Amino acid sequence: MNPVDGLHRPGDSPLHRLRPQVKIVGLVAFTCAIAATPREAVWAFGIHAAILAGLFALARVPAGWVVTRSLVESPFLVLALAFPFMVEGPAVHIGVLTVSEPGLWAGWNLLAKATLGVWAALLLAATTPVAGVLAGLSRLRCPEILLQITAFAIRYAHLTVAEVTQMRLARLARCDDPRFLWQAGALARSLGTVFIRSFERGERVWQAMAARGYTGRLPLEVGPAPASARQWSTAMAVPLAAAALAAWTAATL
Repeated sequence: MNPVDGLHRPGDSPLHRLRPQVKIVGLVAFTCAIAATPREAVWAFGIHAAILAGLFALARVPAGWVVTRSLVESPFLVLALAFPFMVEGPAVHIGVLTVSEPGLWAGWNLLAKATLGVWAALLLAATTPVAGVLAGLSRLRCPEILLQITAFAIRYAHLTVAEVTQMRLARLARCDDPRFLWQAGALARSLGTVFIRSFERGERVWQAMAARGYTGRLPLEVGPAPASARQWSTAMAVPLAAAALAAWTAATL
């Protein structure tokens, strides 16, 4: 697997075959529908989760893969658990604990929407390579300079990580393993060396690009081909259903 596409899972499912731009728009629309769902409509979040679970199954993405990658939202989980003790309001008793009812709703709201948003983003990442995402953003007329910066950052991030790993192994081979605060100078010098090497690499890459006639636009590995009306309607069916559910629950509560 290409280290740049660490989250991408190659496949031939209907979701894999959709154009990147329609999946990006669908992701944004579905996330907005989740954000608009009232927090009191607990059952509606269950429907959203069931929809995502069905899409993961359609894309043949294992549940274990989703769960492990969802750990990225751990800071939100900690904050959601702290809300019942931080927010003021009427108190409720849960066993030996006394917590705030508004805090419980606030924590649930954050936990449910953050989790569903992470799952939706993971679905896009699992079914679309990084080059495809950049091609889709280009098709959606995103600023070219931002796409180029993102492409270079993703492409060379794994090189920087590998360089840091090699430097650490070299220090360990020389019995240098700084672990305490007064040994932070060694780590600072290592980070400074990595910065200088990355800056020099950027200069060499720029000179190589200029020598090859760089005009301010990079060719993408996957061309931003247009999407058919059928693909647009297929991709937007789920977000529109989620938006209709959010609007109906907001009107009835």
